[in-house]
Amino acid sequence: MVKIRLKRMGAHKKPFYRVVVADSRSPRDGKFIEEIGYYNPLTDPADISIDAEKAKKWLANGAQATDTVKGLLKKAGVFDAMATKQKTAKDKAVSEAVEAVSEAVEEVEAVSEEVTEPTVDSEETTDSASEE
Repeated sequence: MVKIRLKRMGAHKKPFYRVVVADSRSPRDGKFIEEIGYYNPLTDPADISIDAEKAKKWLANGAQATDTVKGLLKKAGVFDAMATKQKTAKDKAVSEAVEAVSEAVEEVEAVSEEVTEPTVDSEETTDSASEE
């Protein structure tokens, strides 16, 4: 499985991290597929730089972001854009389904109205027969 995670860099007690795409079996600071950004927690505010296009590409291809990286992607605005895109696709599918159901309900109501229309009331026929 491919993961988007942090790779620790920097000196002792002075960490900074690279955001990398790596195989989940490789070690934390080991071999990686692609570097997509960096994160420096020592600055105030923390310095986050992530290539949004690369991150979106890897997320679309099925890479799983770790919890920490999800938070960084949200702060960078990448994860929100992905969620919005997925939400709009889901909303579109739901609205199409609701529209199809409402059309089906209208068809059923039209058919039921045709079936339940009274052709001749039994009371009217007995009244007209008694008048004659």
